[in-house]
Amino acid sequence: MPFSEERGLKSFIPPHGTYKGGPDGFQYIGEHDHYLCPKGKVIPFTKVFDDYRTGTKKKEYRARKHVCTDCPLRRSCLGKSAQEKKFSVTYYREEYERNIARVESPQGRYMKGKRQGTVEPVFGTLTQFMGLRKINTIGLGQANKVMHLSAIAYNLKKYLKFDQKRAESGVMTPALARWAKSALEPLFGAFVKHRNLDFRF
Repeated sequence: MPFSEERGLKSFIPPHGTYKGGPDGFQYIGEHDHYLCPKGKVIPFTKVFDDYRTGTKKKEYRARKHVCTDCPLRRSCLGKSAQEKKFSVTYYREEYERNIARVESPQGRYMKGKRQGTVEPVFGTLTQFMGLRKINTIGLGQANKVMHLSAIAYNLKKYLKFDQKRAESGVMTPALARWAKSALEPLFGAFVKHRNLDFRF
């Protein structure tokens, strides 16, 4: 997301399932870069570190031991053995929060519906019915060839449905002819561009 924002691109990407903006019930105070627990105690920022398990950059927040000593929520908040409240949050929390706001906006809901009606059916057809669950080739060049051939096959299949309707009606509209030309020519051109690739799988 920082990559797209730096280039002026507006993304509508739902956060992955592991993203958390902090513990439930804790309030983030951006001005001071700290959290307030449900009892109003400050949990300050302590350090930035790399989480080697996930390969991501994170920020650690940790309260001093005495802050939690007499807290009535100590048992449920810290568990049995912890002495102070400590947790980590992704380094890119602000970028995630801006993106979540875009996803949940009216434009974000519109883009989600548009994707579900255009892009997702194509992926579903390619993976479920056209053997593209795996690409059994070596190298990006060969994978690129497979994707171009799959796109050609998908568009030919789609065109044949239109062609069947045309045969039933006995006429091919100019709009349909333009669509067929615009949809297929770029794919064949891309295929020809990579014709020097080794076609052995």
